Amino acid sequence: IKFLLHHYRMQYLILLFLLMFALVSGTAQPGCTLHSLNAEGYIRDGDIIIGGIFPLYYNKMVPDVSFTEMPELLHCEIFRFRHYQWLQGMMFAIEEINQNRNLLPNITLGFAIYASCGLAERAIKGSMWMVTGQEEAIPNYRCQKQFPLAAVIGDAPSSMSIPIARLLGLYDYPQISYASTVELLNDKHEFPSFFWTIPSDNFQSVVIARLVMHFGWTWVGLLAEDSNYGQQGIRIVKEEIIKARGCIAFSETMSLLNSQEVILHIVKVIKKSKANVIVVFSNEAHVIPLMEEIVRQNVTGKVWIASDGWYPLSVFSENEQLKTLIGTFGVWSQKGEIPGFQEFLFNIHPSKSPDDIFIKHYWEDIFGCKWPNTNSNKTANETNKNTQLCSGTEKLQEMTITSVDTPNLIIAYNVYNAVYAVAHALHDLHSCRPGEGPFANRICANIYAFEPWQLLHYVKNVHFRNKVGAEVFFDKNGNPPAVYDILNWQLTPDGSMSFVKVGSFTFSASKGQDLIINESAIMWNGGLKQIPRSVCSESCPPGYRKATCQGQPICCFDCVMCSNGAVSNQTDSTECTQCPDDHWSNDRRNICIPKIIEFLSHEDPMGAILAVISVVCAIIPAMTFWIFIKYRHTPIVKANNRELSYLLLLALVLCFLCSLVFIGEPSKWTCMLRQTAFGIIFALCVSCVLAKTIMVVIAFNATKPNSNLRKWVGPKLPNSIVLVCTVIQVIICIIWLSSSPPSPEQNMKSQIGKIIIECNEGSAIAFWCVLGYMGLLAIVSFIVAFLARNLPDSFNEAKFITFSMLVFVSVWLAFIPAYLSTKGKYMVAVEIFSILASSAGLLACIFSPKCYIILLRPDKNTKEYLMAKGAN
Repeated sequence: IKFLLHHYRMQYLILLFLLMFALVSGTAQPGCTLHSLNAEGYIRDGDIIIGGIFPLYYNKMVPDVSFTEMPELLHCEIFRFRHYQWLQGMMFAIEEINQNRNLLPNITLGFAIYASCGLAERAIKGSMWMVTGQEEAIPNYRCQKQFPLAAVIGDAPSSMSIPIARLLGLYDYPQISYASTVELLNDKHEFPSFFWTIPSDNFQSVVIARLVMHFGWTWVGLLAEDSNYGQQGIRIVKEEIIKARGCIAFSETMSLLNSQEVILHIVKVIKKSKANVIVVFSNEAHVIPLMEEIVRQNVTGKVWIASDGWYPLSVFSENEQLKTLIGTFGVWSQKGEIPGFQEFLFNIHPSKSPDDIFIKHYWEDIFGCKWPNTNSNKTANETNKNTQLCSGTEKLQEMTITSVDTPNLIIAYNVYNAVYAVAHALHDLHSCRPGEGPFANRICANIYAFEPWQLLHYVKNVHFRNKVGAEVFFDKNGNPPAVYDILNWQLTPDGSMSFVKVGSFTFSASKGQDLIINESAIMWNGGLKQIPRSVCSESCPPGYRKATCQGQPICCFDCVMCSNGAVSNQTDSTECTQCPDDHWSNDRRNICIPKIIEFLSHEDPMGAILAVISVVCAIIPAMTFWIFIKYRHTPIVKANNRELSYLLLLALVLCFLCSLVFIGEPSKWTCMLRQTAFGIIFALCVSCVLAKTIMVVIAFNATKPNSNLRKWVGPKLPNSIVLVCTVIQVIICIIWLSSSPPSPEQNMKSQIGKIIIECNEGSAIAFWCVLGYMGLLAIVSFIVAFLARNLPDSFNEAKFITFSMLVFVSVWLAFIPAYLSTKGKYMVAVEIFSILASSAGLLACIFSPKCYIILLRPDKNTKEYLMAKGAN
């Protein structure tokens, strides 16, 4: 038993010893000290570490996917000196913060920088290196506890930031991107710890669409890289353009592998399309091969609109592709000044930063020289016999290129703000008073041993102004204030590219004030002086409307002239507007003009002629009446009741004169007087004729022996006939005026472009009753006269009455279709003509033979002659 107890005690002691040895040896491993990662990571110690991931290289190699052996991590190839300046923006900010006694006093910030080379696997590996603190990353384990990682700044491409955000989101590490803009990153459920100092593509896409529609470009081509950045960004652009009634000429996707077949297809589509404006949502690496082919095939005259992924497009700023890209518009977040940053860049030198593994590549790219023993795979210039060696005496101050032009360093400004956002969040965390903290039980976090989620709380609520007075904060989706500059790519006198600000877009501004464009400052491709057009169909001028073509987008249309009475006074009107009832369209159909007011006026030639004829014709029966009065004792006047002849002549004078009431602008009283006066006067005329005819018949039959008609011979019967027949017409007219009298109205429909002021007859039945009754009297007179035409009487004028009634009835029978088929003043003229013609027929047929005998053949105006004629 003692042996066993002693034996197990020894085992326990041995196990305890081994455990202590393992712990000691584990903490002493060199892997627990953060160091550079295969010469691709750059670190500087500090109390708190801020990570930074930058696409410092451009990789053209295609990965080997055969998997016959373990694939190696791809190495970076072509150095990008402008992207190195983004990294310098981070270093500059950290140096400023470390020297600032008011921000994080007594706390030194360090950094860990990694080159992602635009490859997702490298970006993830760099993130794990920062999170775990060792090269061979062990998930959920961090070796360095004394130097906590605060946040990660980066990456630039959205395709890199997305996998990084998924990784850092697992551990609640704040991530602030300075150039990623894809809309997907707005999802706080999937990316809870992601922020950005550049607005997301939601804002950028809206600005691009508004820019397109501002210039009236309704036929637009779209190109996008095959990534979240390209596809989601171009989707919003497309939706906004369509919402603004624009159209998409084509939409093509650029392969991430830069397939030559895809590139040739896209160039073919561009050349074939009538679209002169092309929006490209892509990063620089995927635009380069396309633009090279565009230049090779000499595709010109296009306006390119570049997303922020193009910036700064350094590859195109120094070669023949300038000719193609002059006039391009770039939409990028508003640039800001970084005070002192230019001097900081001028002071960069390899000797001052011996630990900086990227600075020699920067130096080589700027000055076109080569450092001895530098890995050529990471330089932009291939080593050859003519390559100049770098001496270290070169001076950045003497460079005139845009490599050190800080106003163009938009991304560096975003990096600068991102670092300061982390610093202010750390400062707020450090300034927490015990018992007033935001966490459970109102505790505060320890600045030297905080959890990532604790700092995340402060980053979400950070709000400050930077050195130039610009506000820095994040909305609920992690977006900064959205303000964009619109830059125009222009050619400078020395043949280089210049990015000139020609406008801006501020989302917080009111509608109409948000987009500001200085069109006079724009340089168009090809030296154009006016805005180029990009439409499917040319604009429809005023007077026309757009008629969409079946199966085509709404931007492809035909121009159709507006119909009569409708106008369009704007270019590209979708519909014509009907003119008001009192207006009409002009010949060009672009304005409504007042309709011509028409009525038979005295100034109208036709009205004046009819008025003169009426007056002249009225004089003739008046003169006839005077002749009959003068020769009233002659046999020809005495025959057949001269009093009726007097009354008939006076009635004919009134018939001719009543036509004057029809001339002039209709009024309430003239409308009431027209038809009633005409109807009553003509009824009086025809009644007199009827009485004359009846008296001829009675006079002939009264001469027969034992005739009972002798008592009717005399003036009573004809006077009674005239009175009764006329009174009946008067009663009809009274009923008409009392029930539904005629009234003036404006007829706007019967004739195009005219307002006809006419008399509405009120009751059509009453009107036709008046005419019908007058026609009835005429027909009865005609029949009676026709039957009595051959009576052997010296006083028989039935033949003349027959002819007069024949003319009268013919005129008014012809009047009916003529009256119904005419409109406006011509309808009135037809009625006046009928009045004059029928009155003239009565006058001529009845009285002209008598006047002929009275004036020209007085020898026949004797009782003997008339008795002899009667005997014959």
